[in-house]
Amino acid sequence: MSEYNEHQLNPAEMPIDLNKPYNQSSETNQYRPKIAGFWIRFWAYSIDVLVVYALSGLFIKPVFRALDVSVSSPIFLFFNTYKITALLLFLVYFLLMTKFLHQTVGKMILGIKVVPKEGVKLMWSTVIFREVFGRFISKTLLFPYLLPIFMPRKEALHDLFADTYVIHENSFDKVGNISTGQKAGQLHEGAVV
Repeated sequence: MSEYNEHQLNPAEMPIDLNKPYNQSSETNQYRPKIAGFWIRFWAYSIDVLVVYALSGLFIKPVFRALDVSVSSPIFLFFNTYKITALLLFLVYFLLMTKFLHQTVGKMILGIKVVPKEGVKLMWSTVIFREVFGRFISKTLLFPYLLPIFMPRKEALHDLFADTYVIHENSFDKVGNISTGQKAGQLHEGAVV
């Protein structure tokens, strides 16, 4: 192992731009953040659904039962007051966690986070498009959650709406070697070699 170099920065602290490799040191290796694939995102989402379900069961359902409001009879189509309130909790959970922490509880456990394609900070407009409009459409139709399987940059519909990626926090792909001109992974933009 080489000695610690004061001029060497941690790649996790750098702005995210998956189109430009990050040169980690004065050496010739280049790295970029590793994009999170379908299965890790699926398990993170599953954990988040359990968290929201638990929050709903602990805080919302007891209030509805105390007020003697039905939690099962639909009012309009398939919706009732409880389901609408639970949906709002679901959307607010994803909105606030993503805006302030760049990750939800499920993403924290699995070590992935949401980053913007441009810049280093998620803006409110980006998070609202991603977590409210995009997630509502994805939750309603379900198939948009499968998009990361087919997209080269592993983006779901809500990522496309908001120009975001989901990346591994501390995992990087080696892009190439400057001195030799050798490049790893020339299959396509999102290929992991």
